[in-house]
Amino acid sequence: MPGDTKAAKAGRQQMKALAGGLWFPLFFFVGFMLCYLLPFHAPQPHDVKVAVSTPAAAAQLRAGLDQRAPGGYDIVPAADPAAARQSVLDQDAVAAFTLDGGKATLYEAKANGAAMESVLSATFTPVAAQAGANLDTVELVPTAAGDGTGTGLFYLAMAWNIVPYITVMMLLRVVTIGRRGKLLTFAGLGAFVSVAGFAVARALDVVPNEPLAMVYAFLLTQAVAWVTYGLVPFVKQFIPGVAMGLFVLLSIPSSGGAIPHQLVPGFFRALHPVMPLGNLVDALRGIFYFDGTGLLRPTLVLLAWLAAGAGLIGVGVVGQRKAERAATGSAEEEIVEDPAIEAPRETNASGGPSPVLTGLAADEHGSPVADALVTVMDADSHRLALVHTDETGLYEAVLLGTRPVPGESVTVLLSARDRAPVAARLHPRPGETVRKDFVLTSALAEAVPAAGVPAL
Repeated sequence: MPGDTKAAKAGRQQMKALAGGLWFPLFFFVGFMLCYLLPFHAPQPHDVKVAVSTPAAAAQLRAGLDQRAPGGYDIVPAADPAAARQSVLDQDAVAAFTLDGGKATLYEAKANGAAMESVLSATFTPVAAQAGANLDTVELVPTAAGDGTGTGLFYLAMAWNIVPYITVMMLLRVVTIGRRGKLLTFAGLGAFVSVAGFAVARALDVVPNEPLAMVYAFLLTQAVAWVTYGLVPFVKQFIPGVAMGLFVLLSIPSSGGAIPHQLVPGFFRALHPVMPLGNLVDALRGIFYFDGTGLLRPTLVLLAWLAAGAGLIGVGVVGQRKAERAATGSAEEEIVEDPAIEAPRETNASGGPSPVLTGLAADEHGSPVADALVTVMDADSHRLALVHTDETGLYEAVLLGTRPVPGESVTVLLSARDRAPVAARLHPRPGETVRKDFVLTSALAEAVPAAGVPAL
């Protein structure tokens, strides 16, 4: 029956709306279970490089550790105890173990992570006891005085990693700032947080005084911001989940900051050399504690992420201009992104709340029309907003600036590929949300507008 059909359709729409509202928190929950609880609940060593003072001792120790912790340690022979110790300072090994008569010594570097020190001590204490010696631990590379837990550097890097992602999310709804302005904003904010974060960390004595760290922090902020921004035209309203998956759920567990990457499962160990946060952590450790060693890979990887972001932005610009040309026959102005994420409402130039236009675009059969171009113009043909409908056919346009003048009408034009455009005149007022639905028919037939909408 018609009533049943209408009720069923309304029920499906409600379920779809509910799914659209719940996918992100559920994605966040599952992501934390898989990317935090799984790798961190029981850290185990994997291919941890340990230098041993003599080849003979290395062979003997390797055989014993293969039985005690299979695959946990990679024993590297050294010519003598001094060479083994130096390999830690050169970052060729995580630790060094020497056995000289009845004396066993384990050389460690807290800068590689306090969790690593605990695992090494738990492994090599019984090894020394089996050789009839007490284990002495020598700290070769301590962390800064204000970083007692050895994780302060990680939390500083995490702030630099998350701020650009959040910045992109917030600026996506600021329709008065164009693409160039947003990229300049990313650069300005990245420079600010890089300098301010380093200054705060220095004031707390969390890191040594090595200003080169700010350069790598800035590279990270731009890499994260540009890639996130560049992905918007491709993933649209799913950008919060995609960006968080990349730069939070995958980057943080693989970074080696909280838990050294040698102690997490293989999937995250494989991500460590390629994810931007992990490379920033490695670069900062090299700058702060190891005399600048090991900077080549982090530098190249961060630049590669920045280049990838620039490439995504460029491809998105080309695609948007083609879409605008196909829909309106004009590519004079760039399209403003609007992925329909939650963000604070903007205010207009006079300080008051801005009017909002919203509605649904559907075809003659009631199915939503996704990616339709919505153009809002004032009486003088100045464009006030340019957005797209989402996959449910929903659009939302925020009118900013000094136009429209109170009481003045605006024209809303909807167009889509292979469909006849439709338009409507509306009279929005400050702080008001005006809803207007549209019907777009096939371009082969005469346009059938929604009630009260003139056809073009």
